[in-house]
Amino acid sequence: MGVAAGPIRVVVAKPGLDGHDRGAKVIARALRDAGMEVIYTGLHQTPEQVVATAIQEDADAIGMSILSGAHNTLFARVIELLKERDAEDIKVFGGGIIPEADIAPLKELGVAEIFTPGATTTAIVEWVRANVRGPVERAESSGA
Repeated sequence: MGVAAGPIRVVVAKPGLDGHDRGAKVIARALRDAGMEVIYTGLHQTPEQVVATAIQEDADAIGMSILSGAHNTLFARVIELLKERDAEDIKVFGGGIIPEADIAPLKELGVAEIFTPGATTTAIVEWVRANVRGPVERAESSGA
């Protein structure tokens, strides 16, 4: 899963009870404008719905926007479900209102990157391009 030719496919998700999706829509549009295929899940998604969508859509990554304070629980559950579904190759990144003290534990859990308020769309697009399929593309282009 998630290792295909063509544009990078990203599921942009708003899990939990947070009803503010403006930032997620801005990121979704920036990724789309950068040539990626974006699937936006809409508001109030459960981790199960997010993972099911990512697998069904053959996504390379899941980008989650969390402003509700439930980031530790939501990221942990998505990572756990990806492991259960043998889909750990789908990279998980996210952003929102996430305290600095929570970032390192989230990365240890398996979250690839966390973007905090003030991160630019350019920085996020560049990170996705460099990290979501980077090693696979380099291996393919070198004939490995």
